[in-house]
Order: sequence, then structure tokens, then C-alpha cells
Amino acid sequence: MPTPTAAGSGHSIEDFFPANGRNGAVRLRVIPPPPVPPAGSLPPEPEDIAAAVEPIAALLAGRRFLAITGAGISTDSGIPDYRSPGSPPRRPMTFQQFLSSPAYRSHYWARNHLGWRYMAGRRANLGHHALADMERDRFSSGVVTQNIDLLHDRAGQRTVVHLHGRYDRVRCLTCERTVSRAEQDLRLAAANPGWRERLLRLADVEVAPDADAVLGATTDFHVVDCTACGGILAPDVVFFGGSARPDRAERAAELTDRAQGILVAGSTLSVFGVRRLVNRMARRGRPIAIINRGATRGDHLAAVTLSASTTRALPALLRALRADRNGSAG
Repeated sequence: MPTPTAAGSGHSIEDFFPANGRNGAVRLRVIPPPPVPPAGSLPPEPEDIAAAVEPIAALLAGRRFLAITGAGISTDSGIPDYRSPGSPPRRPMTFQQFLSSPAYRSHYWARNHLGWRYMAGRRANLGHHALADMERDRFSSGVVTQNIDLLHDRAGQRTVVHLHGRYDRVRCLTCERTVSRAEQDLRLAAANPGWRERLLRLADVEVAPDADAVLGATTDFHVVDCTACGGILAPDVVFFGGSARPDRAERAAELTDRAQGILVAGSTLSVFGVRRLVNRMARRGRPIAIINRGATRGDHLAAVTLSASTTRALPALLRALRADRNGSAG
């Protein structure tokens, strides 16, 4: 049988899921957080993080700011960041490829059937909790996040725009019916009895982030369709190269317009949808601060930038904002 190829893509399935296992088997891997970037590629972490965040605290003090977050805030929770220096190479599946071929959808859902529980088991880190506390203390008005991991919600953040969707929902592309990923899991398990268990005897990909499981051809993995209309089911997330849903983009723009400043945390601003929000704030002449490991595409718009771990910097920033407020009140 010829190798399935996505219509118009020029790539075969093997381009996205290389056959590097034994006997040509496709190797499924949960990619761990990237190693420390090569020496010289990033500035060293500041030793005195309290002093490092002071310029940001001074810039944002007395202003109700909006936080914009990306994958960098979740790496310390064990979720990989594919854009930072040292990140592993990746060629994600596009939405067009997902739609183009049942074979692509089978590969996608086979991997997701194993991987989604790994994300479900991640915990919010100190950076997520610090942002939630900033909202509770009325320093910030909420968060617009590129992440689909729901860690802001688990930290107790009340106002969150999931610009790129949520991993825990599945929607029908025909009738728009939405179901939980847990419900989808039950249906996939029933359609593929024993499939996940066979793999888990080889490696525990659901709980060990760097474990491998060797898969044979996944054409035997059965995909399920919408129970209401028989349409194609897709995760409620933005695929690589895609755009945010209009309602989410409009909500993010609304929060941006109301904010008195922006704090970018853990994003390189490589995605136009979030970079546009920063540009929008800059045009209004309101302050922008960026905390990220390494440079971003918005650094030229920021009044202050800090290359640091958000897990260290955000709690320190919260303490500085509280100290400034207490000092002003005294």
C-alpha cells in the first residue's frame, strides 16, 4: 500500500512521525522539557531576583495590568516549550493535514489517546499561583494565555482567556457539539480495546515525560465520529499555523483595551495573535514589561525586559507589588 500523503502538503505521515523504531515501527515519544540551552545562548539567571524585578514593579505599580502568558510559564510544570533555545525539533501536524486524511487523524488520535492524561496530571507552579494572587490582589485584570494546559485555572485564576483553546474539550467540526476529552477517551478505549494497555506494558508514556513507546503502524487505531451527526471530531485547540476563534480573540482584545499595562510572562511572542495584543497596547502608549528566558519579538516595544524563569520572577514581582502598595498606604 502506498504511503498516505496529506493533500497538497508534500509530506508523508512518516515525516511527522518518523519510523525510527525496530522493524520500521513508529516511535511515539512524550518530549520532556528542553535541557539547559547551550552556553552563551541566553543571559544567566539573575542571582538577586528581588532586585531584578524592581524595575518591572516600578513600571506596573498603581496600574491594573493584563498578563499574557506562553509555554515558558509551564515548563517548570513539566510541559515542553518548543520555541526556546535548546528545545527539540518539531514538525506539528496542521489543521489542513488533520482534515485531509483518515490516516493523519488516526495518527493524531492514537498519540493523543496516550498523551492527554500526561497533561491532565500536571500541576500549576509558583508562577501560575503568583499571577492568580496578582488578580486576587487587584494588581492584574486577568490572563490571556497561549497555553492549552489549564494550569492557570488550577492555580485559581478567575479571568482567563484560553486563546488557543483547551486540551480537555473535543468538538464536532460539523455541528459544533462539544464533549469532554474524558468522554472521548472512553469512546476511543471502547473502539480500540486493549490498545493503550499493550503500549503501557512497554513504557508508561502517561506519567514519565521522557519515556518512549514503540508503535507499529497506527492504521489499526480506530477513530470515532460525532454521536450527534457523524461529523469529524477534533480537539478544541488551535493547530499549528492556525488562528484563534473569533470570540476568544475578541475577548482578548477587550481585556487589552481595558488594561493599563501588559506583563508578558513566558512567551517569545512568536505567534501573531498575541504579538498583536502587545502592538495594540503599544499604540495606546501604555507600559509593557516582559519576563521570558531569552529575547522575544516584542522586546523593542517593552519599557522593561527581564530574562529569567517565570517561576522565580513572578513570585518576586508579587512581593514587590505588595511592598509598594503597603509602603504607599503607610
